[in-house]
Amino acid sequence: MVCAIAKELQIQKDYLGHNIIETIYFGGGTPSLLSKEDLNIILGAVRQNYKVSDSPEICLEANPDDLSNEKFVELADAGVNRLSIGIQTFHDEHLAYLNRAHSSQEARACVDRARSSGINNISIDLIYAIPSSDHQIWEEDLAQAMALKPDHISSYCLTIENKTAFGNWLSKGKIKPINEEFAAQQFEILIETMYDNGYEQYEVSNFCLPNQYSKHNSNYWKQQQYLGVGPSAHSYNGVHRQFNISHNQKYLSTMALGEIPYTLDILNDKDHINEYLLTSLRTKWGADMTFLKTKHGYDLLHDQEEYLEELRGKELAIIQNDTLYLTNRGKLFADKIASDLFLV
Repeated sequence: MVCAIAKELQIQKDYLGHNIIETIYFGGGTPSLLSKEDLNIILGAVRQNYKVSDSPEICLEANPDDLSNEKFVELADAGVNRLSIGIQTFHDEHLAYLNRAHSSQEARACVDRARSSGINNISIDLIYAIPSSDHQIWEEDLAQAMALKPDHISSYCLTIENKTAFGNWLSKGKIKPINEEFAAQQFEILIETMYDNGYEQYEVSNFCLPNQYSKHNSNYWKQQQYLGVGPSAHSYNGVHRQFNISHNQKYLSTMALGEIPYTLDILNDKDHINEYLLTSLRTKWGADMTFLKTKHGYDLLHDQEEYLEELRGKELAIIQNDTLYLTNRGKLFADKIASDLFLV
């Protein structure tokens, strides 16, 4: 697989034009299984075929149980300078409910070990709305997260998808559906706790200490170009999106022929507008209505005047300097508001 990824990087070397690579992200699947040699092969292919910044953000996703002391040393030696650690919760019963392999003790210890290894840019993932009788466990999760003082926190509402273990349990009545009011209350507790501890909510689900944004994910939200390689990877060059096949063996067999197995999605103006609304309204930077008008000819303020007034009246949104921002309450409904503004 590593050789196929390196080969795809070589084939795709012109995809981003002459843009300088500022971020490299190892995510999806279990990238922590990659050895130091694997990482060096992939990063070597990036540097051989692309213009790379002198100090790129190189981030890798991992779970606490994947991160031994030896693994930390390997990652640091390979150049990884940011970790996104899937802690999810510090409560052992909730970890078992989520079918996670690590313990709360391992979750806390891995952050300290990461810093000892020299990887100081740490992001952790937390999940809220895990069924509980009250908010005590969620408040304790946040207190333990604050004690670790990570540079960045991503926090997502528990979702139950069809064709997953949770979906199966839900259909059999083993678990209850997510209580939307309970989830909204925990989201509000999250925002308040982050604010009180000096974290900035720069995207609906993402919080950071001053200037510690995820550079890589911020590029997605700002509609910047990016290249994804490997099975299931997505790419965007400003004109179209490219989706690699998700089947590992089919990916490998096609790459062995020197071809990338992907499908192409050509975006029209309507697609660009809708994607911009969906991503920008989730961020602290908001939706620039001047940009929409000059770039795509869409006068959001004029065409959606009545709905925007409704949002402002309900204190879900504000407009400043020709930019539409969602309030903290509005962020609870970010995707719904964006879809209401979509061109159809």
